[in-house]
Amino acid sequence: MRSYLFICFLLIGLTPNVVSAQIAYVKPNAAKRVGSNNTKIYYETWIDFNKNGKKDVFETASEPIDKRVEDLLSQMTLEEKSCQMATLYGFGRVLKDELPTAGWKKEVWKDGIGNIDEQLNNLAYHPSAVTNKAWPPSNHVEALNTIQKFFIEETRLGIPVDFTNEGIRGLCHEKATSFPSQLGVGATWNKKLVSKIGHITGKEARLLGYTNVYSPILDIARDPRWGRTVECYGEDPFLVGELGYNMVKSIQEEGVVSTPKHFAIYSAPKGGRDGDARTDAHITERELFSLYLHPFKRAIKDGGAMGVMSSYNDYNGVPVSSSKYFLTDILRKDWGFKGYVVSDSRAVEFIADKHHVAEDHKDAVLKAVKAGLNIRTDFTMPEDYIMPVRELVKQGKLNIETVNDRVRDILRVKFWQGLFDNPYGKNMEEANKTVGNEAHQKIAYQASLESMVLLKNENNILPLDFSKYKSVLVTGPNAKAINHSISRYGPSNIDVVSVLDGIKDKFPKNVKIEYTKGCEFFDENWPDSEIIPQEPTASDIKEMQKAVKMAKAADLAIVVVGDDEETVGESRSRTSLSLPGNQQKFVEAIHKTGTPVVVVLINGRPATINWINKYVPGIVEGWFQGKFGGAAVADVLVGNYNPGGKLPISFPKTIGQIPMNFPSKPGAQANQPQNGNNGSGKTRVGGFLYPFGYGLSYTTFNYSELKVKSKIKKGTGEVHVSVDVTNTGKVKGDEVVQLYFSDETSSVTVYEKQLRGFERVSLEPGETKTVKFTLNQDDLSLYNKNMDFVFEPGVFEISIGSSSEDIRLAKKINIK
Repeated sequence: MRSYLFICFLLIGLTPNVVSAQIAYVKPNAAKRVGSNNTKIYYETWIDFNKNGKKDVFETASEPIDKRVEDLLSQMTLEEKSCQMATLYGFGRVLKDELPTAGWKKEVWKDGIGNIDEQLNNLAYHPSAVTNKAWPPSNHVEALNTIQKFFIEETRLGIPVDFTNEGIRGLCHEKATSFPSQLGVGATWNKKLVSKIGHITGKEARLLGYTNVYSPILDIARDPRWGRTVECYGEDPFLVGELGYNMVKSIQEEGVVSTPKHFAIYSAPKGGRDGDARTDAHITERELFSLYLHPFKRAIKDGGAMGVMSSYNDYNGVPVSSSKYFLTDILRKDWGFKGYVVSDSRAVEFIADKHHVAEDHKDAVLKAVKAGLNIRTDFTMPEDYIMPVRELVKQGKLNIETVNDRVRDILRVKFWQGLFDNPYGKNMEEANKTVGNEAHQKIAYQASLESMVLLKNENNILPLDFSKYKSVLVTGPNAKAINHSISRYGPSNIDVVSVLDGIKDKFPKNVKIEYTKGCEFFDENWPDSEIIPQEPTASDIKEMQKAVKMAKAADLAIVVVGDDEETVGESRSRTSLSLPGNQQKFVEAIHKTGTPVVVVLINGRPATINWINKYVPGIVEGWFQGKFGGAAVADVLVGNYNPGGKLPISFPKTIGQIPMNFPSKPGAQANQPQNGNNGSGKTRVGGFLYPFGYGLSYTTFNYSELKVKSKIKKGTGEVHVSVDVTNTGKVKGDEVVQLYFSDETSSVTVYEKQLRGFERVSLEPGETKTVKFTLNQDDLSLYNKNMDFVFEPGVFEISIGSSSEDIRLAKKINIK
């Protein structure tokens, strides 16, 4: 741990963590900077960033961060300050150059820049961003060093740039380690695993030269029609908060800023609409704090996140990116946020263009800066933001002290990152050996395995008994597909294992494997065919008939259906949760052959697979898996791995039930009575298809010896809970032990049942483990009538189970 960083952490109120980078300053290729004045700027232990021939306070590593910030800020001009307040999107997006050119001295960033995003990462699905400087990693480090050298040597004050990148499925860089989508990771319910993912993401970022990762996504997915459901950890704030907290801590322990997104209420657009909608959250104030803000509070106030991305939606008529309430009062005053806020792309522009609460773009800039936004990001040149900031100050509309406040936060982050003490990447060999290495791949494979959820296993059809199945048909649009596991927000140019390839590799060699696609992901009339059904085309029928013929000749059919990158994701909301296109008809056709069927879902949101659940004996939920998805699916099918994942989001039976999720208010999701005083007949479908926390196993688990002891006195203290869990089956398995609580009487209506603890435990046959939980008063608190967060004494029920609806043991306690 760097000693100066330790001191700096304490001074800004953060708990220091072990950082892997070394303190030693490393010079770039050239030991001297020869500019117009032939000034030497590189010394043994410091850099003369401002090129004045003396060691300033801000250039002294032993000085406190805030003191260094003030010294540097006092030397900056308005031009230099305003440049720190903007993002320059990387090569192939906005920036046209891979490396600095002579023309850079004429660009606005001749006075510096806040950050450069996604520079030379070989972004997936963007041909214009293709570069040979992304791989091997040493190429990328050298390229970023060259860019950093320009800002240090060719700008007046030499302020280093913050290199930012996406990182929600592994780092968004060529051949970085690929993980399942966040929804898949959420299904692992494994905090320790998420920490490992965070460490890998942060370490690979730092070694490649990135200093800030836009991860994790902390939105809660309460409406599965929403396109970015695939990118969320789940629907429950506690689950998302705990996984997000561990991700943030782990990334930052690698010396890289974690920037959670999207702050705030981004995931609650009216009707689950995305794309051009992206607004109009119908959320009450109590829901805002109880549900949507909790994961961010956990990551920022408790986890110490040094970044946050502001969203482009409004709340209660005010765009979040121009809301002092969100960006200053909540973030900084209530939660003690010490980092900088970067806008989501177009968030500032939407203040005027979409929300129409600003007269023009300049007025939108004014509102954003005054509210608390530090850095603007958009797919346009940075001067589109920088110039209005300068004009507003000169016109007297924007106080220079407000600008100073915004720049202070940016500089504080850059000092935290060590950019003024060790700005150049040095570990070329380590980067080449570490990024995407075998040890990291093993963790990625583990994540794929642990994300698998067994939804149905009638008559123990799984794992497959190959004494019964000597020929297997693998079919369906996702049997051979891989693009769903190559995200625009994750690694590019990775070798994804398809389900078909995994089956060929893992199934016994004496089993005959046949393949045909069977049907497309969606028909030519989709999505209109969801409201006006269309008959399959002649070519669709021909392919389906081919698969049916092959299924009749096989002993078993494995049908792999679900989503691809075109049916779920950003700007891909839906008006249905059924399988897209002709997939449902295809499954039914294969089932009608009489051949045993197992369905594998590869999808990014809940699916209303009622018919499949009723008639197909085996169903495995695989999510968007990442690199090793097909291998992990095959391991589950053959029994190499016993699935232990649990649903992080509930599956409704029909879209007509939405909103239908966990947690909910008492009776809010109850069915209608058919009899009695208020009985009016049966007019609607009730209940979940699969509830929150649900997931089966190839073994069974018994719960016993629940103990609950409260040590809360006068509103402070802890509740200690323990329970014994035993594997009562014949094979090793993982169980996710879930703790819920209910408040019998409260001053306001609260959620009927709330998740407050979970642990994933692995048990050998016959093995028993004691699982312990500790709750504090905040875990049992609520927002009262005045919206104060308080603990109210009373009777609480503590329940333990295998899902939100499979409660095994419960005890009541009276806390006075």
